[in-house]
Amino acid sequence: MKVRVSVQLKPGILDPQGKAVEQGLHGFGFAVEHVRIGRLIEMEIPGTDPAEVKAKALAMCDKLLVNPVMEKASIEVV
Repeated sequence: MKVRVSVQLKPGILDPQGKAVEQGLHGFGFAVEHVRIGRLIEMEIPGTDPAEVKAKALAMCDKLLVNPVMEKASIEVV
């Protein structure tokens, strides 16, 4: 099954990359605020039960994909 893991910085964690993008967009005349940069991880996980596949993806996040001190993840089984 296809899984999408969206990883974002937790609220309160400084995001210098987001700030740089925000300033760049302002330079082009776009009115934006509070730009945050994250990442999207897409993968195929074998299985037919969405709950089981989501549990496997969560285990991957806990072990490797997410820094729990600074980041949070949302998992979508497509």
